[in-house]
Amino acid sequence: MKKFNSILLIDDDKATNEFHKIIIGLANVTDTIHAVQSGQEGLDYLTSKGFYNSKENSYPQPDLIFLDINMPAMNGFEFIEEYDKISDDQKGKHLIIMLTSSLNPDDKNLANKITHIKDFLSKPLTKDTVLDLRDKYLN
Repeated sequence: MKKFNSILLIDDDKATNEFHKIIIGLANVTDTIHAVQSGQEGLDYLTSKGFYNSKENSYPQPDLIFLDINMPAMNGFEFIEEYDKISDDQKGKHLIIMLTSSLNPDDKNLANKITHIKDFLSKPLTKDTVLDLRDKYLN
């Protein structure tokens, strides 16, 4: 089975990131998972050459980004606004999956209007959900 080259988790809740790392590991859909706790840390990760990657002059370019909506300082939608400003070689083949515990239909409606957001899912991730994403985007 194909795997994502790497996955980036952006969620302000450390426990959620750790839980999602476990779920993604159980699904065995990538060998590399990186987690950050803010939108700004996510942008810093995406725009840093060599620091997170064995290839010294390349950007990390994870295939999949799980993005929380509700975070302090920079929420998921604000992250997308800043993400739009980074160069294409920093974006790579990112599939952004918006994750939320929000029941607000306005969040989903807004997410559906943003081309970078490929899916809108409820937290927490499950192994089946991760496998479905692999099948949907890699096969």
